[in-house]
Amino acid sequence: MANVKDIINNIEQLYGSNSSLKMLKDFERVIDELDTYVYDNWIDGELVEGPKETRYFIECTFMWPRDKMPEPVGGKRLLEYGCEVKFAETSISEVRKIKKPEDIRPGTKKGKIDHKDVWMVKIAMPKKLMTDINRGYTELDKNKIEDIVSLNGGVNSHIDPADQQVQDMANAEQPAA
Repeated sequence: MANVKDIINNIEQLYGSNSSLKMLKDFERVIDELDTYVYDNWIDGELVEGPKETRYFIECTFMWPRDKMPEPVGGKRLLEYGCEVKFAETSISEVRKIKKPEDIRPGTKKGKIDHKDVWMVKIAMPKKLMTDINRGYTELDKNKIEDIVSLNGGVNSHIDPADQQVQDMANAEQPAA
């Protein structure tokens, strides 16, 4: 069973480390590229733990409220690409917001602890998959740039005619070598 304090500590550690944040962004990009977010509730997941790096995998655990279970077909989609996906029902400890005297723990000034039922999904993603998708993005960007340049007939073909006229006048004023 997780608690909110552990989740907050994980997020603080994540923002304190550039490499962890980059790893999480790459992890999320792969989930997006594999079209997992088209399945119900996958986009609503909250990071609970991770990213944790092992030799061949990056692991993250996400949480959803019990009534908003992510559609298992999305997990199956990840399995097709070599990811390991584990679903579990559990509960999380949360401190109740104090609105009335009954919300206070006896003998303290703190709120009572409530247990909220949630779904946890642990995803272990192969590092190779993350690298392949990142490499594909880089190659795709290069190809797009080359296609745009070739379609426009070169780099300067997108110049406005008025700017071209100014450029031509500037070239004409320069003495020939």
